[in-house]
Amino acid sequence: MLIEMRTATITGKGQITIPKEIRKTKGFSEGSKITILAFEDRVELRSLGEVSEKLLTALASEKALSKDWNSKEDNKTWKNL
Repeated sequence: MLIEMRTATITGKGQITIPKEIRKTKGFSEGSKITILAFEDRVELRSLGEVSEKLLTALASEKALSKDWNSKEDNKTWKNL
């Protein structure tokens, strides 16, 4: 869901300024660590904590699944997905 839309200018060093209102809304403060996610059709900025939590969940799920799904045949089947 779109909350707000603003524009920014990219500097010669590839830097942008996140508008104050958006920083406040998303809880980004000076020194905050963020993750930049590049998709085929968009770029997203997320707090490092948000991404880290989801990544840990994904890794835990992968570890649990690997007990039942860890054969050469399975790897070959899913390789090109």
